[in-house]
Amino acid sequence: MSKYPYRQDREELRELLQQYDNLKAGRSYSFIEEDSFEKIIDYFDEKDELRQAIEATDHAINQYPYSSSLLLKRADLLIASKKYKESLYFLEQAELLDSSDINLYILKTDAYLALDQQEKAASVLESALNYFEGDEKLELLFELTDVYDDYENFDKVFDCLKIILEIDPNNEEALYKICFWTDFTGRNEEGIRLHQKIIEDFPFSELAWFNLAAAYQGIKLYEKAIDAYQYAIAIDEKFDYAWRNMGDAYLRIRKYKEAIEVLQKVLELSRPEDVIYEAIGHCYDKLHNYALARFNYRKATHLNQDDSQLFYKIACTYMNEGVWDSAIKNLHLAMRIHRLQPEYNLAMGQCFMEQGKIEEAVQYFGNVVRTKPKSSNGWLELLKCLYHAKCFEEGLEYVEHAIELTNNKPIFIFYKSAFLVAVGKSKEAIVQLELGMDKNPKLIKKFIELNPAILQNQLVVDIIARFKRNKSI
Repeated sequence: MSKYPYRQDREELRELLQQYDNLKAGRSYSFIEEDSFEKIIDYFDEKDELRQAIEATDHAINQYPYSSSLLLKRADLLIASKKYKESLYFLEQAELLDSSDINLYILKTDAYLALDQQEKAASVLESALNYFEGDEKLELLFELTDVYDDYENFDKVFDCLKIILEIDPNNEEALYKICFWTDFTGRNEEGIRLHQKIIEDFPFSELAWFNLAAAYQGIKLYEKAIDAYQYAIAIDEKFDYAWRNMGDAYLRIRKYKEAIEVLQKVLELSRPEDVIYEAIGHCYDKLHNYALARFNYRKATHLNQDDSQLFYKIACTYMNEGVWDSAIKNLHLAMRIHRLQPEYNLAMGQCFMEQGKIEEAVQYFGNVVRTKPKSSNGWLELLKCLYHAKCFEEGLEYVEHAIELTNNKPIFIFYKSAFLVAVGKSKEAIVQLELGMDKNPKLIKKFIELNPAILQNQLVVDIIARFKRNKSI
């Protein structure tokens, strides 16, 4: 063996290229072996000299017209040159000589896909499956999944991956891919059965346990999903996606303490992510630990300063504690990113209303009703604000708009009655109250919440009593 094999290879290639130049120039008869031609073609291909590579295949095929491998090389180069129809001609010639080369079918598939003929590409691979076994069959099945994906036949993508796993249950690529497609196609029950079978034969496959858990999660069987994730992490303690998904499952069943513990493990195993800190913050929020909720939301904002929802959530923790100035400060930060977001304006209005700053509150509630005029929430807050500010005439004007724009929602009929009582129009108020009670008597509670002192009005009390006798409330 040569002491310097790479030098020997270079010298051999130099001699082959000289022979090839002599052949092209017709200087002397130069016979070049078939495999030597392939080396010459590969040399030009690797240097991205496609025109010269194709020219070399011309000379090679002239000398070896019955070489299917040379015809395949020519077709491959033509595909790289975007000459797809011409490539198919050479592929047909190659198939006549040798139909057992898997590259023939893969190249045909590439050509048909480039011509936007996905069904023909699929047909080529489906037929080829009958001629191959083992790794070659798996390679064709993976090619077929890509074709089905390309023309959006997603159920067949799942079918192909399922066949791959029936042949090779430990195939990592298929196990990774089928998790996504199980969820995407909604075929969770099939996914559960498939992975249960794999686990029977290969109980230490952490990917199979993970996929089983994800399929359970897909049909909201969260307790079973958690059990399966725990098996996955028992096999591989550093399986961060299993920890992450298990945290989500705990969140879904409102086990917030367990979710926090699991999500903190995710932070130990992988790079910090805003969504993980946000999820931990959400858990503390639900546990009414607003200080720790804020701490984690702020961690999330350090990683993603463009997410206005994070600042809004921080503001909500302050609102829950009645710390209105801090809530307003964070709502301003949220609104720098999304100024007219209705929920931010609604919260801002509520903060100012709690501080007794009615003019500012009305401004923000006004933003809500302008942005979402058919939604009840903004109108309700605006009308409550006007009522408590004793702006009764203005409230009457706005309640008419609310009734019209929300398609006569009964709650606004009750509010209209309250404003009419406040301006001394008792008869009209009673008519509206009776109308509201006819539509939805249970809303009387909202009517009373607006002004509990209204129960001192005998006419109002009489109407409520009459409906109670009729068992409408």
